Amino acid sequence: MSLRPFHLAFPVRDLAEARAFWGSVMGCPEGRSSDHWIDFDFYGHQIVTHLAPDAAAANANNPVDGHNVPVPHFGIVLTLADWQDLADRLKAAGVEFAIEPYIRFKGLPGEQATMFFRDPSGNAIEMKAFADLNQLFATE
Repeated sequence: MSLRPFHLAFPVRDLAEARAFWGSVMGCPEGRSSDHWIDFDFYGHQIVTHLAPDAAAANANNPVDGHNVPVPHFGIVLTLADWQDLADRLKAAGVEFAIEPYIRFKGLPGEQATMFFRDPSGNAIEMKAFADLNQLFATE
């Protein structure tokens, strides 16, 4: 079975700000748009930023591997090379990390490169990569 693209819609406080972040900083091609929303191609998946200035992002977190992981969050599992390119691009753009890029669960099942940051509206994003994609759901 081939992987089907997912669709995720989420609130943003300002569409111009969302366009600059998701389009320019994240490098996501823009799709359809209106005065109230913008579609972006997020590594082959459809994300939609909906103008909702009063919808504040949650600031909850859970402890994982010694870090406070923002909840809720979303992201993509990239190749290690693409993950590093994105980390470098985010650093160059001055994006503040909630959790700096690092290797989580080093030497354990599910070892992965991960980083957490927020878009300008406060939506939490986790981008990760595995040296061995077979470890994505590994328990042992």
